Amino acid sequence: MRPRFIITATIATVAVAGVSHSCVALATSSIGLSIIKKILIGGITSGVSTFQNKEAFMSNSLIDQAMPSQLRSINSTLTSLGLSSLVNKEKEYIAEAAAFTSKFAEPILINGVNSLTTDDAARIAQGGSGIASQILREKTESQLVAALAPEVDKKLNEYGIVKTINTALKGNNILGSLLGQSNNSTSASMLSNLASQQLVNGMFALITNYEKQNTDVITNALKK
Repeated sequence: MRPRFIITATIATVAVAGVSHSCVALATSSIGLSIIKKILIGGITSGVSTFQNKEAFMSNSLIDQAMPSQLRSINSTLTSLGLSSLVNKEKEYIAEAAAFTSKFAEPILINGVNSLTTDDAARIAQGGSGIASQILREKTESQLVAALAPEVDKKLNEYGIVKTINTALKGNNILGSLLGQSNNSTSASMLSNLASQQLVNGMFALITNYEKQNTDVITNALKK
């Protein structure tokens, strides 16, 4: 009986390997790559739509979770000082900056999707849920930060929120302490950088969420 078990197990292993190979082969085909791109484009469209809607942006839990820990610490400190209204204003202005910068983010992300290769598709077929968004992030994150950071800084300074927060926390260099900076001007620029990072983190969180909601579409397509 033991030899039969070994033979059966071997056959099962070969069968699984065959299915896996079949999935990779389909994923790297023009049809498979097209399906993957379609899902990612859908995620980008959904993300940009959220960015362009101030209320949707501010009420989205994924956007809130994408806030860098340092920015969260700044907001907690402001709230403890009785400046929760300033925190609300900051969040409103970041939401407005998101709407403004979405036009810069979208083409970068679309280009990233269009640059997906058969090697990327093979990784997606063999990876878990969310791997396609991870690969897109690898391809585009540095470009997004470079494109969005100066625009976010411009917008937030236009509204004066960076200067206002810097002034509110200027005593004993509280802002510098929270950000690990000794220079107030450097700390002020860090605020814009943190806001930019929240936008980038938030966008990829929305795209990943969309991909995970449509995992079955990719999985079923690769099984055909």
